[in-house]
Amino acid sequence: MKPGRLATIALAVVFLPMVVPAHAATIQIVMENLVISPAEATAKVGDTIEWVNKDVFAHTATARGGDFDVMLPPKKSATFVLKKAGTVEYYCRYHPNMKATLKVEP
Repeated sequence: MKPGRLATIALAVVFLPMVVPAHAATIQIVMENLVISPAEATAKVGDTIEWVNKDVFAHTATARGGDFDVMLPPKKSATFVLKKAGTVEYYCRYHPNMKATLKVEP
């Protein structure tokens, strides 16, 4: 193997971990018995939130600031990829007593 090629491979091995993006996580939030659980969750920009509706009636995950409004039919789930950092308070439009907070870190 040529010395120049060996140096190139060595540099690639050293720097490759620096350019590979971190894997995004999926955070599951359950709606069951008219309760959102967990009521407070923390995630990062790029993570996916998966809401799972275990009830027999529809729910929504509606952000107070308008960041998202996800419809959840009975016994179904839906996802949303987080795009910006901040604290998001959300609730169910059909059952306003169902409230939760999502803290999104950069």
